Amino acid sequence: MHRCMANSANVDWSLVQSFLAVAETGSLSGAARELDLTQPTVGRHVQALEADLGVSLFKRQPRGMALTPQGAALLENARAMREAAQALSLNAAGRESDLSGTVRLTSSVTVAHHVLPAVIAELREIHPEIQIELVASDTSENLLYREADIAVRMYRPTQLDVVAKYLGQVPLGLFGAKSYVQLKGYPSSPEEIVQHDFIGYDRDDSMIRGFRDAGMDVDFDFFPVRCDNHTVVWELVRAGAGLGFGMEQAGRDDPLLTQIDFGVEIPKVEVWLAAHEAVRRSPRVDTVWTVLSDRLSAFCTRD
Repeated sequence: MHRCMANSANVDWSLVQSFLAVAETGSLSGAARELDLTQPTVGRHVQALEADLGVSLFKRQPRGMALTPQGAALLENARAMREAAQALSLNAAGRESDLSGTVRLTSSVTVAHHVLPAVIAELREIHPEIQIELVASDTSENLLYREADIAVRMYRPTQLDVVAKYLGQVPLGLFGAKSYVQLKGYPSSPEEIVQHDFIGYDRDDSMIRGFRDAGMDVDFDFFPVRCDNHTVVWELVRAGAGLGFGMEQAGRDDPLLTQIDFGVEIPKVEVWLAAHEAVRRSPRVDTVWTVLSDRLSAFCTRD
């Protein structure tokens, strides 16, 4: 039975996508979110695939959907279809010769907010035939699934078939609003810094780990205001709600902020460009890659 999906020429790929999404998320609602479809549409896709194949793929459970033995037997072939479709899309993208069209670019929210607008404005002036879709996200968009053509990463990419270029490092700094410092004072040592209010992250524990690496044992309660959106965190710092970390150049350019030197070296973050090697060969993607590489390298410091 498990060979019927691989050998049938009548299987609709969109139905298989929904089958995979339900199998991997465990629910119709989870699959709908992943595919950006409605839950009833995903349900109809599963029913249509079951009718085409003549098997029952899922059984309902109190908390979602579970694969039947027949569905589990088809899962490997369905994933092989997905890999083949992805390879087809990536290779086709790499063979596009026309500069006109869209390049989908993703970066962290902070980089998208502070750095990329000027770069994209220049790119549009030089190459108005290229359209840019900018995905500002602190989650990693998958280059293998064409969720993005080019990614600006703050870490070294390790996925297979992904081309990566190291651009340099971005210095970080601690900043506070001038109004906050005037009210609470300027901390100049680690002992003084822990007496101040900090804007922290809600679920992300990276800032806690950074404090602990510097010898300051803090937890989430240390941060009286917490938010995982980095742009909102920056605005909270600018408003005087507490001290916060950000890109050094962005903080120094802001007239509302003052940089805090409290005697501890703050680690820099690496900046990388990444793209799938097949997509990277596209002249349109190569053009955007080159502009990004030049402009972001100038923004970074080298080792």
